[in-house]
Amino acid sequence: IVFWSKDFSQFLKYSYGQKLQGAGYRLFFNFTVNTPNELLEPQVPPLDDRLDQLEQLGDQFGPQAINWRFDPICFFELGDGKTQNNLSHLKCIAAKAADIGIKRCITSFMDPYRKIQKRLAHLPGFSFTDPPLKKKRQIILKMEKTVAAHQIKLMLCCEKDILDELPKNTSVTQSACIDNDLLKTLFGGNLSLHRDSGQRIQKGCGCKVSVDIGVYH
Repeated sequence: IVFWSKDFSQFLKYSYGQKLQGAGYRLFFNFTVNTPNELLEPQVPPLDDRLDQLEQLGDQFGPQAINWRFDPICFFELGDGKTQNNLSHLKCIAAKAADIGIKRCITSFMDPYRKIQKRLAHLPGFSFTDPPLKKKRQIILKMEKTVAAHQIKLMLCCEKDILDELPKNTSVTQSACIDNDLLKTLFGGNLSLHRDSGQRIQKGCGCKVSVDIGVYH
């Protein structure tokens, strides 16, 4: 089972992981930990609490079973003509993830999904901006250096256009949030390497067969 969340507090509080392991399940985690911003993520716990959760998951299930997602990268304006972003805490989050032993960081730039456009209607003056491809390339190369200083590999989710623009000597690769090759390495088994025809597919997605049972509160 691959869990994907910005808040594992209830999962940890009630020891659901140990109960599932006791029932024979193997567990993997995609934990999204971004720069704190109440406009972008109004309902997530404080950063220190999330980093504590990240550490608890690493202690209980092993850092190799965790992908840290710094996702999405957002550029936005608040009506004053000044462009802001959510990259400010990348370095400190990377340092904590490295202390835990996490080796993978997955990122992407924000896509204007319909649900996001609906939410923006409640934020007068707020608008997202989409940097040009050249700037995105520069940002990714800078992020690569930042996380590499902590022995963390940067991976891109659904960003084939950016990957194609990166220099040949880059260590940045396409990600797979559902990475069957990695899951087989960690847990063994004989997993399918092909997509499910009903699975959502985006350009530059490296995920393999999976069934989404996502829940939103």
